[in-house]
Amino acid sequence: MWRLILLLLLWPALALAGGQREEPLSASVRAVMQKSVSDTAAPRLMFKSETEAYAWLTEMSHRLQTRIPDKEFRLSFLKTVHYEATRAGLDPQLVLGLIQVESGFGKYAVSSVGARGFMQVMPFWVNQIGTPEQNLFHLRINLRYGCTILRYYLDIEKGDLYRALGRYNGSLGQAEYPNMVVGAWRRYWAYRAL
Repeated sequence: MWRLILLLLLWPALALAGGQREEPLSASVRAVMQKSVSDTAAPRLMFKSETEAYAWLTEMSHRLQTRIPDKEFRLSFLKTVHYEATRAGLDPQLVLGLIQVESGFGKYAVSSVGARGFMQVMPFWVNQIGTPEQNLFHLRINLRYGCTILRYYLDIEKGDLYRALGRYNGSLGQAEYPNMVVGAWRRYWAYRAL
């Protein structure tokens, strides 16, 4: 009984991420990924106009309000998601769907296999492409890594989103995880610009 109570108390902090598999990277891929995660440019919204940016932020903030109640943090989170996703050539709404499935928007979520933060990044990535002082619970670092890794998987899977998501989760060849991410993306985060 006490184990069930402990599990229920810890449930929000536990994530259901699978285990990304550590694979050797070629020197050129490692260099590109290292450059990507080491960039220190400040996040900024990347829209055609301020009106478009305001509309997106307002809509996404409203949708995220129950999951991240603190308005200031929620807006910072959304700006960072939008910047990092766009920078990596990803749809920001897809990234929101992935975060929903991976961590339930838990900044300090840790999976049973050790993946960390919003995007459930495995610690081996810091050794492969980062530096020891990079904290995977830091908002920007976590999103930077997660978007860089998903972009890498999309590239090696030649744009096949389902296979890339399977790699991201460590469940390549299984439909459940990619279907959950795409479902969350379409059901909760799909957005059409003005």
